[in-house]
Amino acid sequence: MLRALQPLTNGIVSRTVAIVGRPNVGKSALFNRLAGKKIAIVHDQPGVTRDRIPAECKLGKAPFTIFDTGGIGADVDMEFTDQVHSEVDIALATSDVLLFVVDGQDGLTHTDTAVARLLRKAHKPILLVVNKIDHAKHGPLTAEFTKMGFEHVLSISAEHGLGVGRLVETMEDLLPPPINEDEAAPKNPLKIAIIGRPNVGKSSLTNAILGDNRTMVSPISGTTRDAVDIQYHRAGNDYILTDTAGLRARGKVDNSVEVFSAMRSEASIKRADICCLVIDATVGITAHDKKIAGLVQQAHKPCVLAVNKWDLVKEKTEDKDKLNAFMEEMTRDLFFLPYAPLVMLSAKTGASLTRLFKTIEAIAVGAQKKIGTGPLNRLLATAMTEHPAGLRSGKRFKILYATQTNDQNRGLMSAPHFTFFVNDHNLLDDSYARYLEAQIRSIAPFTGLPVLFHYRDRPPRKTRTFKPKEGFNPKKDGPKSKSR
Repeated sequence: MLRALQPLTNGIVSRTVAIVGRPNVGKSALFNRLAGKKIAIVHDQPGVTRDRIPAECKLGKAPFTIFDTGGIGADVDMEFTDQVHSEVDIALATSDVLLFVVDGQDGLTHTDTAVARLLRKAHKPILLVVNKIDHAKHGPLTAEFTKMGFEHVLSISAEHGLGVGRLVETMEDLLPPPINEDEAAPKNPLKIAIIGRPNVGKSSLTNAILGDNRTMVSPISGTTRDAVDIQYHRAGNDYILTDTAGLRARGKVDNSVEVFSAMRSEASIKRADICCLVIDATVGITAHDKKIAGLVQQAHKPCVLAVNKWDLVKEKTEDKDKLNAFMEEMTRDLFFLPYAPLVMLSAKTGASLTRLFKTIEAIAVGAQKKIGTGPLNRLLATAMTEHPAGLRSGKRFKILYATQTNDQNRGLMSAPHFTFFVNDHNLLDDSYARYLEAQIRSIAPFTGLPVLFHYRDRPPRKTRTFKPKEGFNPKKDGPKSKSR
C-alpha cells in the first residue's frame, strides 16, 4: 500500500496545503517559514524549485502538511515546463487548501491572472497571499489584488515573518479538523537517502519505488535541486525516501544554487539511516562515484549499491563468469566500501526492486545483532592464537578484553561498535584490523553495515620510587657496603 502523501504527524491524519504561484514570488521562502527550517532552496534565480516538496507545519493547533511547488506560468526552463505543471496539478488535486502567493512589490501581472483562473478550476479553498509587504508603507500595495475577487486576502513578509501568525490562523479555519489515528501513524520509519552523481537514475528509481511520478525525471543533469523527503509504506514497513540532488564535482558546479543542492545532499547522507548509492551500470564506477562513496564511508553509514540500468547491460553479462567478473570489478573499484552489497536493478522496468528492499531489511535486521561478550572474546582469542599479530619494536598487539558497545542513541541503523581493551593500539596495523573484522563478520555478517573499532590502552605500570622518611640522612642511614 502506498502512503506517499501522509507525513509523520504524531497520529494526526494529514491535512495538506499547497503553495502555488508564478516563479520568484517567494513561495519557497514562505514554505521554509511555515516549516520552521530551511528545506527548499531560496534564490533570486527564477525556477529554482522544480519538484513538489513536502514538510510538516507545526505552527497551528495541530500539524498539517505543506507542499512547495514549481512556479507556474513562466517558461524559465523550457525543458521542465510540462513536468513542473504536472507537479502542480498533483499538488492541487491532493491538497485541502491552496495558498496562492503573489509579489506585492511587482503588482498584479497577467501571469497572476492566468494562474488565478487555473486555481479556481480546482474548486478548493484559496487563500491569496500578497508577499513582500516588508514595511507598513507597503500596505497599500495589497489593494490592487483585491479586484481578483478572492474571499481571503492576506499580506505578509515571508522573509521577515510579518503576518505569518495570522496566515496560519486563517489556514486553520479553512482546513478540515484533525482526526486522531494513532494506529495509522508510521512507527520509526527507516530513512533512506537515494544518492549518486547526476543522471544515474535517482529520481527514476524513486518514482519506480513509489509507483508514481513524484519526482521529476529528465535526461538533463541536475534536474533535482532540493533533497525531497517522501513517506513510503511497503510490506508492513514504513520508510522515508530522500531523493537528493546529484552530487557533482566541486569544480563543475555551475552556480550557487547547485552549491546549496550539493550541501543539502551531503546533509541528507548524515541524517539518513541508510544510503542507497545509485550506480550507472552502462558507465561503471567513476572517480565521482568513488568520491560520493567516500562521503558515505566518512559518515559511517550503512549502504547498499543500487546498480541501475541493468536492463541495458544484462545481455552482455548473461554468462555466469562474465556476471561475476562485472560484480568483482564493481567491488574492486569501491574497495573502501566492502561491506555494501550490490543489487542489480532497472528503474525503467522495475526489475529487482523487491530484492532491493529485501536487502535493506536484511541490513536493518543486522543492525540489531548483538554478539555476546563471551563468544566475542573466545572468537578473538582463537583468531589471535591461530594468526598472531606481527611484532613491532619487539612488541605484539594484544586484546585483553573486548565487548560490543552499540549506542542506541545513534539511531535505528547504528553501525556495530566494538571496544577493545588492549596493551597498545599503536601496535595494530590496518591489515590485522581487517583480519579481526573478517573474524567478527564470520559469525555475524552485518550486511551493509560498517564495523567500527574503538581502543582503550592498558595504563602503564607505575614504577616504585623510594620515598625517604622525614629526617633520613643517606650518609648515616643509607645501606652499608659489605666487605668481602
